[in-house]
Parts: sequence; C-alpha cells; structure tokens
Amino acid sequence: MKHNFYYLLHIQYLGFRFHGWAKQPQVKTVHHMVDRTLSYVFDHSDFKTLGGSRTDAMVSADHFVLELFLKSPITNEKAFLDSFNLNLPSDIRALAIEATDPEFNIIQNPKSKTYLYLFAFGEKAHPFSAPFITTFSGQLDLEQMKRGAELFEGTHEFRAYCKKPSEKTNTIRTIDKCEIVPNTFYSASFFPENSFALHIKGKGFMRNQIRIMMGQLVRLGQGEIGLKGLESSLKADFSEHLSYIVPASGLTLKCVDFK
Repeated sequence: MKHNFYYLLHIQYLGFRFHGWAKQPQVKTVHHMVDRTLSYVFDHSDFKTLGGSRTDAMVSADHFVLELFLKSPITNEKAFLDSFNLNLPSDIRALAIEATDPEFNIIQNPKSKTYLYLFAFGEKAHPFSAPFITTFSGQLDLEQMKRGAELFEGTHEFRAYCKKPSEKTNTIRTIDKCEIVPNTFYSASFFPENSFALHIKGKGFMRNQIRIMMGQLVRLGQGEIGLKGLESSLKADFSEHLSYIVPASGLTLKCVDFK
C-alpha cells in the first residue's frame, strides 16, 4: 500500500551534538532522532520522511522543513505536535505541520535558503557561546570583509568553494544576498559584547561552501588576501585549492522559503 497523505513538518534544532541531518551508521543524527520519535508517536514505522536540506555535523537550523509521507491522515494536528514535542529531545522542536499534496516535491520544488554564520573576534568568548558563535583570535578588518561579502553576490563559479566536487557537480551558483551585519538575530547574556553575522541567501549551496566563503572573508579581514584575490577565486580559471573551512558550529540554517 502506497503512502497517500503528505505533510510538511517544520522543525528547529541545535546541531552541536549531532552529526548533521542525514542518517549515518553508528552516529547520532537529527534525521535518525526525528524518525525514531515519529515511530514512537505513531506506534509504527510505516512512514517516510525526506528533508528539504542537508546540514553538516554541528550545524543548527532555526527553520528546517521535511516532508512526511503517511498511509493514513493525522486527524488532530495539534495533538500530534504536542506528542511529538513531548518525546523529542530538548535540542529539537517541532514548530508546525501542514498538509500538502503528491505534486509537491521537497527536493525539486523551487526554494531559497537563508543561512547565518555568527562570529566575533579579539577576546576569548565565554565557553557557553561555543554552540552558536565562532570567535577568531586577533583583529579583523570588518569594513574590508563587508566589501568582500558583496563580491559573492550574483552568479559565479564556486568550484574552489566546494569540498571535493565531482565532475557532475554544478559549481556555478547564484547568491541573492551576502552581507556582514551586526548580530541582531540571537542574543544571550554569555555572548561576546560585539558579535556579527554573515547573512547569506541563495537557491542552494554545495558541501562546505558557506564555511569556505566565510574562511576567505576571515583571511581578507586578517590581510592574508586582498579583494582582487577574492574576486579571482570566483573565476573559471582559478585553480587554487581553498583549504580554510571555518568551524561548523557558527553556522545556522535560518530559514527555507518555498516559492
């Protein structure tokens, strides 16, 4: 019997103790924990879930969307959400559920993704901020980094910004927004006094792309490279391997918008 009922399940999670979204053998992942909890709530495993994105180990999500396929409908969505949240671990929370139809494809449906990379620099940060913010030693030239972030906007060749791309990987990507702004998105008493965010939006990103982009901006802020060097890395004839990948814990999937 095929699955005849389709839902979009909106969740959020702190990624610090997980090995990413996708299921992997012998490690704890968000997808595994979601499916295990659903099995308990439904009292069966006759369902399927499919994530609309993939986040790496230690990356968090403020708004993640997955598709849920069932053979029978959820008759009381509020009761389902209450039970689901009651049984999920404290670092995963369900936000909403909505019915969709068989024509919707969470992978192929046009969407845009907004990410934040939170960072600070100068002084050693309080350890409690480690799951959210990366603190870089020394000083950074923020104005130069802001100019560099603007260079990423538009359509460019990002092959140098993907970890181990295959020959079939489409490395030409379009960035709709890329800016460095003060961190007004999240706050806590133990955050550094001044923190900042790389705010980036696009249709899709390759493995480690945003973390390598942030790495280049840090190198720019430290004076290791210039704006021309950054610009040249977005050209088809650029052959250098960009090896600086900033820590994953500063990265958050802010939201996914379906068009």
